[in-house]
Amino acid sequence: MSTLPVCPQCQADYTYEDGAMLVCPSCGHEWSAQAAAPVAEEVRVIKDAVGNVLRDGDTVTVIKDLKVKGSSLVVKVGTKVKNIRLTDGDHDIDCKIDGVGAMGLKSEFVKKA
Repeated sequence: MSTLPVCPQCQADYTYEDGAMLVCPSCGHEWSAQAAAPVAEEVRVIKDAVGNVLRDGDTVTVIKDLKVKGSSLVVKVGTKVKNIRLTDGDHDIDCKIDGVGAMGLKSEFVKKA
């Protein structure tokens, strides 16, 4: 039984090694052996302003007055935000704030409640 991966192009299981490359004799496709190895997915840890780890569904409190872009609204210090969702990007928290609506927050301006 071979422990080599199947061909990513034609799914044939007749793969063989040729130096640092893997080759499929059925379709002639060649690929790197390092590319065939499963890559461990990097887990991003998002922390609040004081270092607590945040998770989806947490409740956080705003620690600084935040102006809402494109509006004259301000999210005041002490505003509680329930049921946050963590996302990738500059604003790593998606949430819905009463009186303001849906918006993105940076984790550096909140603390876990």
